[in-house]
Amino acid sequence: MTMHDEWPSHSCKSAQGCTGCWGTLMTRILDERDFAHVGNRAASLRVEDIAASQEFRKMYEALPNVVGAEDMPWERSPDGLIKHLVHHKMNTRERCVEAYMQFLKPGERSGKHRHMWEEVLFCVEGSGYDLHWDLNFDCLDAFEWQWAAQPKKFTWERGDFIYVPPFSIHQHFNDHATSQARLIVISNRMVKEMGFDWFDQIENAPGF
Repeated sequence: MTMHDEWPSHSCKSAQGCTGCWGTLMTRILDERDFAHVGNRAASLRVEDIAASQEFRKMYEALPNVVGAEDMPWERSPDGLIKHLVHHKMNTRERCVEAYMQFLKPGERSGKHRHMWEEVLFCVEGSGYDLHWDLNFDCLDAFEWQWAAQPKKFTWERGDFIYVPPFSIHQHFNDHATSQARLIVISNRMVKEMGFDWFDQIENAPGF
């Protein structure tokens, strides 16, 4: 049924139309009671949610509060050598944050990537710099994604904190000739659960 089908059949002499006709028409358009009882599909979603919550709480109580260093897995990843501190597949009580250590040998660089969540890094060892290609985003007429042609350079050393904005392309460099660099990288897992699990590997670390 369209608005044209419901249009009053008589002609209103008023230039603004008949108030009564408009009122009847809008009432018919906005009244959704006829649709509220349509369909015959049944579900037990709420019952299942309640049961799942009980099971989750039992499982959660058995998860560890502490992860020993020997239980933190190493990975030769596209970003280089990392050691996972907290990850959703490690089955800890942490539900919101993921973290790992990034190891960079003298003169080594990480892979280059971007992701929809922001990231913070803390330099616990060595020195180096980051390159960040920031995102320019426009959605006035259509979604347009464009990254800066030239990166911003941020130098860091032991004790420094580095911030990476969401979806900025970034890469880490150890520019020291003899010393290793080590970064603790922390990100927010919740953004992934909101439907933005967007992760693009632009360039792999050397040797991967």
